[in-house]
Amino acid sequence: MRIALFEPEIAGNVGAVLRLGACLGAAIDLIEPMGFTWDDRRVRRAAMDYIDHVTFVRHSDFDAFRSAIGPSRLVLFTTKARQSAYEFEFRPDDVLLFGKESAGVPAYVAEACTAGVRLPMRPGVRSMNLAMSAAVSLGEALRQTASLPEHIE
Repeated sequence: MRIALFEPEIAGNVGAVLRLGACLGAAIDLIEPMGFTWDDRRVRRAAMDYIDHVTFVRHSDFDAFRSAIGPSRLVLFTTKARQSAYEFEFRPDDVLLFGKESAGVPAYVAEACTAGVRLPMRPGVRSMNLAMSAAVSLGEALRQTASLPEHIE
């Protein structure tokens, strides 16, 4: 299972998603351009020392990303989708794609996706924070595919 962030704009969100990937064992794909300088201290502050425990790849653009992931299904999380993420059947090799914080993804990216799903929310609210959306979504996808890490001390 992978998480892909399309042109993320907020360093803290990227750091939080890197930490999420480290904790739950998901690789992270970052599709450039990003809205901040990569060596931004806010990335490392949010990821903390977890950045050393996650596999992540930076892709120069969407085409480079598509080439790198091969035949995996690309599942777009978008407020425009009708199907709930809780009704969608995830697969272990899915790539969960999230758009940029201010604008989501352009039409050509949405059209390249296998499926579009949404996270159910109460009326009157627009969307969750990117890192929160990724956490809720990854948790459900890993639960469905029996891929949650099991660590008991």
